[in-house]
Amino acid sequence: MNGRGQAAEEAHPQVRKAVAAAAVGNCTEWFDFGIYAYVAVMVGAAFFPSGDRAVELMAAFGVFAVAFLLRPIGGFVFGPLGDRWGRQRVLVLTILLMSGATFLMGVLPTYHQVGIAAPILFLLLRMTQGFAAGGEYGGAATYIAESAPTKRRGFYGSFLELGTLAGFALGAGIPTLLILVLSDADMFAWGWRIPFLIAGPLGAVGLYLRSRLEDTPAFSAMSKEKKRSTAPFAEIWRYHWRRLLILIGVVLILNIGNYTLLTYMETYLAEVLHVTKPVALFSVLLAILLMACLVVPVGSLSDRIGRRPLMMSACVCYLVLPLPAFWLIIQGTWLSATAGLIMLAVSQVQMLGVLAATLPALFPTQVRYGGFSIGYNISTSLFGGTAPLVIQALVTWSGSDLAPAFYLMAAAAISFIPILLIPETAGKPLITESAPGKIVQPTA
Repeated sequence: MNGRGQAAEEAHPQVRKAVAAAAVGNCTEWFDFGIYAYVAVMVGAAFFPSGDRAVELMAAFGVFAVAFLLRPIGGFVFGPLGDRWGRQRVLVLTILLMSGATFLMGVLPTYHQVGIAAPILFLLLRMTQGFAAGGEYGGAATYIAESAPTKRRGFYGSFLELGTLAGFALGAGIPTLLILVLSDADMFAWGWRIPFLIAGPLGAVGLYLRSRLEDTPAFSAMSKEKKRSTAPFAEIWRYHWRRLLILIGVVLILNIGNYTLLTYMETYLAEVLHVTKPVALFSVLLAILLMACLVVPVGSLSDRIGRRPLMMSACVCYLVLPLPAFWLIIQGTWLSATAGLIMLAVSQVQMLGVLAATLPALFPTQVRYGGFSIGYNISTSLFGGTAPLVIQALVTWSGSDLAPAFYLMAAAAISFIPILLIPETAGKPLITESAPGKIVQPTA
């Protein structure tokens, strides 16, 4: 019997359903974030009109960043709830909030229609997105990690990031198509609403899949043995704060890379470098599609050679490739921009492919959802959601189009240290905890 057949035998019967439901939810989350990046100019004009395109864009990205302040709060709430109530129940709630808020953005009246109420309502919905997202990714990654067979956790976990990239490709592709088909006037008047409205049916699919899931084998076994933590939030900070700090440091480069490449680059190309819209849209979309093709092979490779070598390789790439990559991007042709973005994509996909298998394995079952969600969202709030705003400010302040390259290089230098400290988890069962503070590594 080949390796794939053996993996199928080892896998829990619900593993494919678990992967599909988690990935579709993650797809919905990143679709929501993706469309925001591609219609930021229209959103700025609709809700923060000033007559100055740069000011409107900064306001739109400011709302994008402010909403990330709610992500740690969402992690603080949903993570421990997932450790007490179960992974499945919380994942149903997060996708309902996330897709519902995005859909409502598509029907909001603009500033010219209702005045100051429009940006206030838009901000509240964006904050709801951030709050729900605080429990989404950590729960989805935990669900897959606890459902996948030990020796194939990298392979199955990488499908969560495939959902990320698929969501962003949809979030990029649909606005791209609309921008090419509609006139600028129609796009600014009503076309920007269409992608937000699509989040409704997309979220309904994810909600249906998640509502039919059982909870994970690990959580079910823990519940049966009555070993659920009564105070997971306190337990995380008291006994697992070192692993929490390692997770925050590892996720720093992942988030800055993600939000630079997936969220900011189209705006950078169009608004800073003033390249044509087809060049800006299609070069970024091609980089996303390349990562989508590579992310599962990278996850599978991590099951054989380990997670840490690939994360270290990603950091090295981010230390040496950004300057030549941005030099190519600045040339402004379709070929040069695509080549530069591919260099960044190759760096980023090495982190994406191993993340969902690596980080949940840092924590024992009793606090896995909470520990992952809290650490991941603190880092995302500080470094991910602020990346477009910080980079735009650095470009404006320095006058250098290479500012994003130096920001990525600095992030890689910082993250290299926690990556050296992270324990290798490939091929090892998920850890359990027999008593508060005492971590036990089960035998295979």
